[in-house]
Amino acid sequence: MGNFTQQHDKHITPETLKSLGRYDFPDPISIDPDGIGIVAMGGDLAPETLISAYAQGLFPWFNEDEPIAWWCPEPRCVIAPSAYQPSKSLRKQANRERWQLTLNKAFDDVIHACSLPRSDGLNDNHPEGEHTWIHDEMIEAYTKLHAQGFAHSVEIWDEAGQLIGGLYGLKINGIYFGESMFHRASNASKLAFWGLMRLCEQSDVALVDCQLPNDHLMSLGATTLPRADFLTQLDNLIGSQSVPWQKHSHKSLSVSLLDSESPWQLEL
Repeated sequence: MGNFTQQHDKHITPETLKSLGRYDFPDPISIDPDGIGIVAMGGDLAPETLISAYAQGLFPWFNEDEPIAWWCPEPRCVIAPSAYQPSKSLRKQANRERWQLTLNKAFDDVIHACSLPRSDGLNDNHPEGEHTWIHDEMIEAYTKLHAQGFAHSVEIWDEAGQLIGGLYGLKINGIYFGESMFHRASNASKLAFWGLMRLCEQSDVALVDCQLPNDHLMSLGATTLPRADFLTQLDNLIGSQSVPWQKHSHKSLSVSLLDSESPWQLEL
C-alpha cells in the first residue's frame, strides 16, 4: 500500500480508492440484478483489496475454508449518526455507570471477542448462528487494516478496568463500515454504539454502513436503503473530508459524558 497508507488521511478520490486492488470487481447492480447479494468470488484479503472493495460497496463474508465471497446486499442497512437517539433507559444507565469508552485501545481483544459464538446473536451484523465468518483469516486481514489506520475499535471498560463490550469496523473518509460488536455486560455494546455515533458526528462521518439488517440493529435506529441509493451516496461519502481518528487512539471518555455537546474532544 506504500505511499497511499502514509497519505490516506489527506483527500483521496473515490477513483483512487477503487483502483487500489489487483481485481476488477463487477458492478453489483449489473451482476446481481435480482438482489441476491453475492457479487463476486475469489481474490484475497490484502489491505489494498479490502479498501478497494469497500469503496465500491462490497464486503467479504464467508466461512472458514470456503472461497472468499464478496457481498453487496439489497437493501443495505445503514444509520445516520446525526439521526441516532439513545433510549431513555440507555441514557439513565450511562449516567449511572462508571464505565469508560476508548478508541483503538484494544482492537485485537475486540475482534477476537467478536469472533466468539454468542447464543443471543448480538455480537455481529450477520444472521449466521455460528459466527464462523470472523475466523483467523479475517482477523489477520482486519488487524492489518487497523495497523494501517483504516480499521478502528471502540471499547467499553467497567470500573475494574475489564473489557465488557465493543465494536470494530472501517472508516474511509465520510463513512464508517461497521463489522461486528459484542458485550459481556448488559447494554455494553449499545453504549459502544452510542459512543461510535457521537464520534462519527464530531468527525464528519455522515453514515454508518451496518450491511445487513437484524433485530438488534433496527432496535438501535438503523434503517434500510435501496442498494442503488446506497452506492450513489457511497461515492460522495468516500470523496468527502472527515477528521482522522488515528491520532485520537486510546483517548478515554466516561460514558456519563455521552449526552454532552462534544464528548470526544477531537482535534482537527
